[in-house]
Order: sequence, then C-alpha cells, then structure tokens
Amino acid sequence: MKIIIIGAGPTGLGAAHRLNELGHTNWIIHERNGHVGGLAASFKDKKRFTWDVGGHVLFSHYEYFDRLIESLLADDYYSHLRESWIWLLNKWVPYPFQNNIRYLPEDALQECLEGLREVAKTHSNSSKNFAEWIQSTFGSGISKYFMTPYNRKVWGVPLEMMDKNWIAERVSVVDIERIERNIRENRDDINWGPNNKFKFPKFGGTGAIFEKLASKFRDRIVLNSSLVSIDTGKKEVLFSDGRKESYDILINTSPLDSLVKKLIPANEAIIDASKGLVHNGGLIVGLGFKRKESSSKCWMYFPQSDSPFYRVTNFFRYSPYNVPNGDVDRYFSLMCETTYSDYKKINKYEIIQETVQGLVHSKMISNEDREHIVSKYMIDIDYSYPVPTLERDKALKTIIPFLERQDIYSRGRFGFWKYEVGNMDHSVMQGVELVDRLLLGKEEKTALL
Repeated sequence: MKIIIIGAGPTGLGAAHRLNELGHTNWIIHERNGHVGGLAASFKDKKRFTWDVGGHVLFSHYEYFDRLIESLLADDYYSHLRESWIWLLNKWVPYPFQNNIRYLPEDALQECLEGLREVAKTHSNSSKNFAEWIQSTFGSGISKYFMTPYNRKVWGVPLEMMDKNWIAERVSVVDIERIERNIRENRDDINWGPNNKFKFPKFGGTGAIFEKLASKFRDRIVLNSSLVSIDTGKKEVLFSDGRKESYDILINTSPLDSLVKKLIPANEAIIDASKGLVHNGGLIVGLGFKRKESSSKCWMYFPQSDSPFYRVTNFFRYSPYNVPNGDVDRYFSLMCETTYSDYKKINKYEIIQETVQGLVHSKMISNEDREHIVSKYMIDIDYSYPVPTLERDKALKTIIPFLERQDIYSRGRFGFWKYEVGNMDHSVMQGVELVDRLLLGKEEKTALL
C-alpha cells in the first residue's frame, strides 16, 4: 500500500513514526513549508530569541505519547508547575477565575457571588449555545467580567455561533460551596486542569520535539511542496512543484475546508457542507527585552479591551535558552497572542505597536521598558483555532465519511477540525491511531465523530 501524507506537523509526523515503527516503508510526506512541525514549530529570530507558534505546553493523556516524548527529549527538558493568572480590574486573579474571585474588588466580588447563587437556584440546562451556557453556568457577574469578554477575544466569533458540547476538560465549571469556602478561608485554588504540570524542551522550543522526530526519516519528507489537487478517480495528487504522486491511501492533515475544494471531480455537496467549518487566525508577537525580569508567572489571560492580546506567555520562564545565550539575568521575553477573523478585524501592520501599548496598560511592562525592547518578531497564523460552531459536527459527519470512501483520511487539528482533540498529544495520536487502524485493524479512540 502506498501512503501519501499531506503535512509534516504533529499528526503527519505521528503517522510517519508509527508507519516506521511497524516496518511499513512505502510512504512519503509532502509539506508546504520549508520546515517541519506545523503549528508546533519554533523559530529563532535575528537577535537569537526563540519563539513558538503560540503558547504550547507539553502534557499528555496517552502513555504512548509520553514514551515517545521521553525517547525524543531524554533529559533535555524542564518541568514546571503552572502559575497562571488573569489581569482584571487592575488586579491579578489566579486561574481558574471562578475559583479565585476573592481577589476581586468587593463590588465585583459580590456581583459574581450573586450571579453564582442565582444559577445555583435555577439549575438550568436548557442553553442552546456557548453564550447561553456561560450565562447559565457562571451567572451574570463572572460572565460579564471574564468568561464572555475573554472568549470573544480568543475565538473572534459571536459566542452564539458556538456549540457548548466541546467544553469537557477545557473549562472548569462551578462548585459554589468550594468558591464560598475559598473566600471565607482566603484560600487560593489553582491546581485545576490537565496542564497544571507540564514539560518544555531545554533547547529549540517546542519545535525541537518535532525536528527530532522528523530526523528519523528526513529522506521521506518533501518540503516546499503544497497540495494543488487530488484526482480521486486516478488516485493521483498534484503538488506545487509539478510533481505527481499516485497513492493507495492519502492521509491529510491540511485544513479540511481547503482540502475539499481541491478534489477532482468537484463535489458541490461536500464543498457546501464545508461552509459549516469556521476558523480564526492568530498573530503571535514576540518581544525580547534586555533587562532582568523576576516574575514567576507562566502565562496570563487578558479579558479587557485595553489590550489586543488574550494571552501572554513569560516565554523565558519555560526555558532560559529561549533568550540569547540562556542569559535570563540580562534578557526576558514575552509572547503575546491576538486573534483575528472575519468577525474580528485586526490591523496587522499596527499589531506590534498595539501589543506594546497593551502591555503597558496591563502593567506587564513600564513605559520606560519600551527602550529595553531589543527584538520584535511576528508570526501570522492563518489557521489558529478550529471553532466548534453549531454546524461543525453535521459538516464533519458529511465530509469525513465521504473522504474515507475515496481512501482519503483527514486527521489532526484542522484535518479533523475538532478543537477539543487538537492538543499536541491528541494530534500526534490521531496520526498513530489512524495507522493502527489502517495496518492493524484497530479502532481509533481520539478521532471520533
């Protein structure tokens, strides 16, 4: 069986690794970029600061993934306890917000408590979308101050467009007794979530993981080779470099909405179904400073409108080698993430300046720190988050089975289009599990419709 893999990101490389592991040799990867890693790649700028494509932390739901990472990194990683905060009303509030509202000014605290008590009385489960779910789960206060404005900044779409069923472990829900006890006892409640402990590579950012994985089969990866079209009758793929490849099985990890438009013959029903797939884009602004920073925070959330970004990472905290020469006594780095979409327009030419101003507004840096900025770096991600819209699942149940009848298997963050299984570990395992299905007849556990 000849297998062609589209994309050398976590899913494509996960599939390739498993093919190698099982001794299947008739396969090749085509990658549109000049590097591997996809959204998990890393870059070093001209001033020798390292940047990821957004905030990645290494944690896992899978023993297989853990063993793979252990084999790739050996001892070359740092372990961290998450220290995450929200900047709101001129205060730092520990994450998750709803468990730590005792930090708020008294009037906002009471507003949040009243809203929580109100929803505790009603126990309404009738919400039809994510916006309604926020209100019925957290009440008017928490919705007003954090959940609604923050999620609008992250997703960049009206929250009424979004389904509520993706949430699961992504959002800490409410235990009113626990929250009131935290207030009475002045207790921090910060350990919720699967990523409260995480690893990070010592050298090369997150991308180092996938560079090492790809090094096992570099001769089978064709870089700078974009998918142009797929002739499903001939089972032939055309690439931007003019190369044509025949296949028995095609594993796609490129964006699903784009893929269906490249099929020959065109299928209008499938193209129409893909209109239910919505995504946003992201601007990653990396700022390198020449001074020491003592903050121990890992990453921070920003729901307020006085900054363009929704999240900032103290990237120098993940590894000292993310700054020049590993010299955190002289340098620090901030990685700032801003969403854009058809519903949320951003001026890309002004985003660096607006980001710096937002950091000043949020007291992350002082006005004087502008003079200490020695590096400004920007990454524009046209596909950042696959948005879990109300129409998404119907679209996927139409498109994915149709493709599989053509021996095209679409997996990964944007290949399968499910945000809730789009972390690094999920993405790698989608590739691994698909190969196990194709070669060993096993059932997939992650990519489920």
